[in-house]
Amino acid sequence: MPKSKQTLVMKFGGTSVGSAEALDYVTQIIREARVEWPRVIVVTSAMSGVTNLLLDSASQAAQGNTKSLSDAETTLREKHFAAMNELVRNGTLLQKTKNEINTLIFYFVDLCKAMAVLGEASPRALDAVASLGERMSVRLLAAVVENTGINAKAVESTEFIITNDHFQNAHPDFKATTEKTRYILNPLLDEGIVPITTGFIGATPGGVVTTLGRGGSDYSAAIIGAILPADDVWIWTDVDGVMTTDPRIESSARTLPEITYSEIAELAYFGAKVLHPKTIRPVIEAGIGLRICNTFNPSHPGTRLIANAKSYGKPVNGQVIKAVTAIRKQRLVTVEGRGMLGVPGVAARTFAAVASTGTSVPLITQASSEQSICFAVPTETAEPVVHKLEKIFSSEIEDNDIDRVWMTEDVSIITIVGVGMIHTPGVAGQVFSQLGKNNVNVLAIAQGSSEVSISMVVTAADTENAVKALHRLIVS
Repeated sequence: MPKSKQTLVMKFGGTSVGSAEALDYVTQIIREARVEWPRVIVVTSAMSGVTNLLLDSASQAAQGNTKSLSDAETTLREKHFAAMNELVRNGTLLQKTKNEINTLIFYFVDLCKAMAVLGEASPRALDAVASLGERMSVRLLAAVVENTGINAKAVESTEFIITNDHFQNAHPDFKATTEKTRYILNPLLDEGIVPITTGFIGATPGGVVTTLGRGGSDYSAAIIGAILPADDVWIWTDVDGVMTTDPRIESSARTLPEITYSEIAELAYFGAKVLHPKTIRPVIEAGIGLRICNTFNPSHPGTRLIANAKSYGKPVNGQVIKAVTAIRKQRLVTVEGRGMLGVPGVAARTFAAVASTGTSVPLITQASSEQSICFAVPTETAEPVVHKLEKIFSSEIEDNDIDRVWMTEDVSIITIVGVGMIHTPGVAGQVFSQLGKNNVNVLAIAQGSSEVSISMVVTAADTENAVKALHRLIVS
């Protein structure tokens, strides 16, 4: 299928559709995009705070507490209806949309009451609840856009994003999704209609609602863009693009005008909240453009993702380090013992045990002496991981082949990113010298074979000092 040069996918995050004022901005952005792009698809998240409200209510209901359910119902209705009342002037359209959203709110209440009776919330039920925020939002945004005279239609992505039944973190069936997406969206686009669709939700082949995981709306936009195919995917958020670091930590943080696929993949993985980590792959494989923009500052060019150039590894505009990021609330878990030396399979058993707890490991380091394995896990999963390892290695601990399995207090993973580091000698030395000068103690270090990033673990108390110190290497 020849690649279209006319198709744009735009995804709007929760803050971008979180109020009447924000929705008005979004409508203007869609109108302006339609001038240059004949075919526009819009992916929307739930209004900010709604998905959390839905899931919190479900969690309480499963514990038998339905007292707050009435308040949640009122909040949902007020939040969506207030925006509609301000922006939708067409009385028929207004009432139709209110009725549709009311139906979804009643369904939410019924689901929570069922959970209260059963005393549990299954992953399948939680996906049904989590999907409702976007299913309300898509109707709201479509009504607001349609009210301004733009031909728009709300389409639930459950109609074309086909997944397995791994509820709460479903994986798309790309063959079935490609067929369905083209079959449903292309006729609308050909008629000049703007499809406004939900983000992180899909459905099994049998039509049961699933989700792609929290934050998966970026991923959905990338999937849609890759398989139509689109020419560009624009992610609209509440910041001016990818920044050199978190501006809440360092006020001198600035927006990067461009960043490579490798760099953004590292940043997305290591804590930068601008883009969901899974978003990168469909875009790279399809060879389409990706841009990150600010809904509330649409004239700003944002950050454009660029392919890894043939001169991969050469500093761009002399900039070796592009960004520094931090993942907080981690703990280092260590398995250590002199009896581990030269014994095959210790690492395999260690990480099989970690995997069995459903825990993801963002950083691993092992001493060359093979007397210890050290890795980071999220704080909330650290204790179950340690207990599991103690159980798996109980006989080795009894025989003193493994001395102990232990964990630290809370730590943070600090990561610097930049393709220019590959062919630039002395970057690591510069980094650790800078941390030393600022009295930051490094607990562990890891560098990927791609050499696009260097990660180090510091205490929770040293997090901000480390980020500020390393950011000075970027702006100096």
